[in-house]
Amino acid sequence: QAQLVESGGGLVQAGGSLRLSCAASVSPFSITAMEWYRQAPGKQRELVAGITSGGSTNYADFVKGRFTISRDNAKNTVYLQMINLKPEDTAVYYCKADLSVTHYWGQGTQVTVSS
Repeated sequence: QAQLVESGGGLVQAGGSLRLSCAASVSPFSITAMEWYRQAPGKQRELVAGITSGGSTNYADFVKGRFTISRDNAKNTVYLQMINLKPEDTAVYYCKADLSVTHYWGQGTQVTVSS
């Protein structure tokens, strides 16, 4: 059973920055992609950004130019650098690791952006 442990969430003012981290206990060679999702109260969970094992990235339109996803294979960790945060970015952010036959979710980390 793989574990994903997120960290880096917190309270920040609008315009501020945060960097989320997700450390995976599963072997990096078995991961095909890792993604960040978020879920705001009363809303569905939505994809924020993803990165493949080859380093290709994709972003939701609402974060393009503000968020950057990256990974450190040596540390088996994926990051989400968030700048110019807006109150509408407030949500629980979840890390997800895709393997060939299954996937795993982290427990989530709260990001709150005050206006």
